[in-house]
Amino acid sequence: MNPHSPYLPFMPQVRSPRRRLPTGTCDCHFHVFEDPLRYPMAAPRSYTPTPAPLEAYRRMAQAVGIDRAVLVHPSVYGRDHRSFEDTLSACGGWMRGVAVVYPDTTDAQIEHWHALGARGTRCNALFAGGTELEALPGIAARVAPLRWHLQLLVDVAADPDAVARAADTGLPVVVDHFGHTSAGGALATAGFRNLLALVRERRAWVKISGAYRVSPQRAVFNDVAALVEALCKADAGQLVWGSDWPHPAIAPPMPDDGDLADALFGWLGETERQRILVDNPSRLYWAN
Repeated sequence: MNPHSPYLPFMPQVRSPRRRLPTGTCDCHFHVFEDPLRYPMAAPRSYTPTPAPLEAYRRMAQAVGIDRAVLVHPSVYGRDHRSFEDTLSACGGWMRGVAVVYPDTTDAQIEHWHALGARGTRCNALFAGGTELEALPGIAARVAPLRWHLQLLVDVAADPDAVARAADTGLPVVVDHFGHTSAGGALATAGFRNLLALVRERRAWVKISGAYRVSPQRAVFNDVAALVEALCKADAGQLVWGSDWPHPAIAPPMPDDGDLADALFGWLGETERQRILVDNPSRLYWAN
């Protein structure tokens, strides 16, 4: 464990899920945290993760049955995308990425990220180091010609209209981690109801990822099942899944990725698994 971090490292030995995920499964949300001497972290930042290199992710993906993946640039690197760029360069056609565009990011940089496989830009409203929600209209106008999407990490209960404001830019909006509000009361909140409406209207996508961020459970996630059911009823064609590996900035105990994969079989039927794990990511990340 990193002595300068209060967070646990990921589990190096992953239990294989009880059933194999569908061929072509895409993990639509993961990070890597390489050697900090090579890739220094930004200051200020909201957390300091333990090291989680690409090779460890590859081992987890093989154990769980992940064939494709989407790398999300984390807040702890701030504007420095060298780790993001190097990882995408090393992984060819099986990986896509979500960068973080700032108002002063150059067009040349955005085009370079696109060539490497970036297909979206993230606004992290919950941790230091990201772009501001207010900057999204200007950023959206710049990435629209590349057919990118906007990705939001926001608590929809705390800001019920945030996703709608982002959707008003005209770009697809992808919402991280079920809207990042407590599973126990989410269905009663205006923010989650608004999110369901946007999914029905196909103005928003939702990642059914990071269940342990909205639930006190670390396996099974019975309390999250109701959120998945409501989202599927709204439109299962607007959902994707992510492991959120290596599960940074959460309190112990650390979840096992095999348990996270198993939860999908409790939440989803075979047809829904195929759509959410395979078909939908192809539309969102590989269509252009």
